[in-house]
Amino acid sequence: MRCLKMLALASAAATALGAVAHAETPTTWAYAAKTGVGASYEAYVDGAYKDGGPTGTVSKVWFSIADGTLTETMYGLIHEAQIKQLRVAVKTPSGLAVEGADTTSTTQYLHVDAAGRPLSPAYKMTTTDRQGRFEIEKRIFTDPDQNALFVRVTVRALKGPVTPFLVLEPHMANTGGGDAGAASASALRAYEGKAFLSLKGARSFVKAVATPLGSDALSAVKAATLTGGASAKGAIVLTAELPRQVSGEATYDFALGFGGDAVAADQAASAALSTGYDEVLARYNGEGDRVGWEDYLASLTELPRLRKVSEDGGKLVQASALMLKVQEDRTYAGALIASLSNPWGDTVDASKPSTGYKAVWPRDFYQCAMALAALGDRETPLAAFHYLPQVQVKADTKGNSGVGGWFLQKTWVDGTTEWVGVQLDQTAMPIMLGWKLWKLGWLPEADLKAYYSKMIKPAADFLVDGGKVEIGWNHETITPPFTQQERWEEQGGHSPSTTAATIAGLVVAGDIADLAGDAAGAARYRAAADAYSAKVEARMVTTKGPFGDGTYYVRLNQNEDPNDHTPIGAANGQIAPPKDQVVDGGFLELVRYGVRRADDAAIVGSLPELDDTSRADLYRVRYDFKFPGVKGEFPGWRRYDIDGYGEDAQTGANYGVGGKMSPGQRGRVWPIFTGERGHYELALASLNGKPDAAAIRKIRDRYVKAMELFANEGLLIPEQVWDGIGPNPHGYARGEGTDSATPLAWSHAEYVKLLRSVSDGQVWDRYDPVAARYAKSGG
Repeated sequence: MRCLKMLALASAAATALGAVAHAETPTTWAYAAKTGVGASYEAYVDGAYKDGGPTGTVSKVWFSIADGTLTETMYGLIHEAQIKQLRVAVKTPSGLAVEGADTTSTTQYLHVDAAGRPLSPAYKMTTTDRQGRFEIEKRIFTDPDQNALFVRVTVRALKGPVTPFLVLEPHMANTGGGDAGAASASALRAYEGKAFLSLKGARSFVKAVATPLGSDALSAVKAATLTGGASAKGAIVLTAELPRQVSGEATYDFALGFGGDAVAADQAASAALSTGYDEVLARYNGEGDRVGWEDYLASLTELPRLRKVSEDGGKLVQASALMLKVQEDRTYAGALIASLSNPWGDTVDASKPSTGYKAVWPRDFYQCAMALAALGDRETPLAAFHYLPQVQVKADTKGNSGVGGWFLQKTWVDGTTEWVGVQLDQTAMPIMLGWKLWKLGWLPEADLKAYYSKMIKPAADFLVDGGKVEIGWNHETITPPFTQQERWEEQGGHSPSTTAATIAGLVVAGDIADLAGDAAGAARYRAAADAYSAKVEARMVTTKGPFGDGTYYVRLNQNEDPNDHTPIGAANGQIAPPKDQVVDGGFLELVRYGVRRADDAAIVGSLPELDDTSRADLYRVRYDFKFPGVKGEFPGWRRYDIDGYGEDAQTGANYGVGGKMSPGQRGRVWPIFTGERGHYELALASLNGKPDAAAIRKIRDRYVKAMELFANEGLLIPEQVWDGIGPNPHGYARGEGTDSATPLAWSHAEYVKLLRSVSDGQVWDRYDPVAARYAKSGG
């Protein structure tokens, strides 16, 4: 009977969904400074995601929260957003208020241990009306056995009667238009293509309507009574009225079900509600004999000792473990993305599909896999390594007619090509990851040998030979170590950070070639690495620069002479400065990987230029931060001076509004550079062996603590934090994450790796054969 009833409901919904058409309205994504992201923990079956393992059916739903509201929620592949946001609007005798604009908010973890450390990415958000009329508590997590999101809403009337409304803005099939929606007392439904959703409650709605977005998502609730039709098409809003409350509190359970058709979406929502709040949450958490997030955390063999070297009792490292694992696709095991956010999403056009940072970059991917390995997760880094051929260019890569072996700049998790620039570090890092897993004893020699011929050798050959690239817009000849794009994906040239990874990748490729019996290849790779290393300073250290004593690493050199003062290209709306007026911390990667000693003269001599706080803001890289109630100052760095990847310092606008660049755009401070500097200081302290307790304490108090302070209340570390320069329409505190992207997986990875390095007393990313070859007797 239940199946027949669901089919009848689905048929009625499909009829309604196709009934009314309206003109499209421009739409955007949601605010990108998330305070929480989540998904179910799913256990691998033989290194893959399959139904029937210890966690049962694989749930493929991810959610994000920001400003007290549920924001982008994905179903299917990790980049496939299905909603923009779900808010609660409240009518009161003195007017309408809506979560976000009219409330303050707090975010807390629902499930924590005795020390307050999160045990799962389940959240409690509390929004409080600025006029004190009501309070709304939402508890949010996914159903690990369904493609469903569970939301418990408690409404508290504090000053007179209130009438709450659920306001859902679908963005089905990863776009903000082209949706079809239907509303009834039993459910809010929407679909586009093969993506369907159903929002149902444990009890019926008082009334529900579907309306075109128009100019105001709240138009349906602004009238005296809820207005709108039973269906709508285009850019739409689905609104449901809940019972009026005179006083006190009322709690409602809702489930957002997703599926490939209306029946599946309805069934997922109904099943979650039938299981009920307590049991769904217990399964999600992994309480008792259930397998969930508690089990994943318990499997991380190194987590206990990383907690001990943290400065916050282990809260952020435990959250970081959750964040790194959440941001993995649940169809393609090991597919680790950059962030479950769309940077500056509230001004990003949603009329066309946009992955934002919900995609694979082999560089970010490497950072995450290495951090998971640092935690003692043996399975995910291996799955990540096995995933990598999916994003390597081969003869049969769609659209490719050029040389292969290199790794695509940015792809969807299914390998679909999105960006096709060549970044040599992204080709070196997969080799480095394989070597690391081999030396940890996790990747069997037989497997590594098999991957040598099909993945590692083609990558290493490309790092030596380069060649003519022919794919998409890209028709250039690559001549290593000159990279078409450096790690910020903006320009080509000789880059210290890219060159460091290229040299390290080739040296360890030599070890793998030896293992595979390819002595000639091993010799060739090491010889190329030696040649690149021999010219590092000649290519990338200016001796006639305008800063400091004139001798320092430049960010990028596009020829063989770092002293000729030629300009590099303009990027992100900013000026095109001479190469010797742009400095960054990329040269520290030479130390991290073992290409140069920490006390190398050119390295040490470049630090004053990187750290100079007396320069005008356009040319300044380092900023120091004070935090309320915390003693001391904590350092942070921008990507480089004259960086335009950030909010406008003249107008306060988001980056790239309307797809247009502005000369006022300013890249802000990135927490990852605090971690990179902490790694350098550890390398310096360990030149003569394991550093003493005083040296470790100094690094913890300065760099570990700083990264913890940059995290928000949801224990998420952002891409960028506010540096205090220019208009501040969002009202950010200095050191607070901006609307760029939160959480950035790389930020969490760098923090985890710093803790592992501090605990070990040596840099986690240091490659012994590299240091033995170029940084002899150094750390």
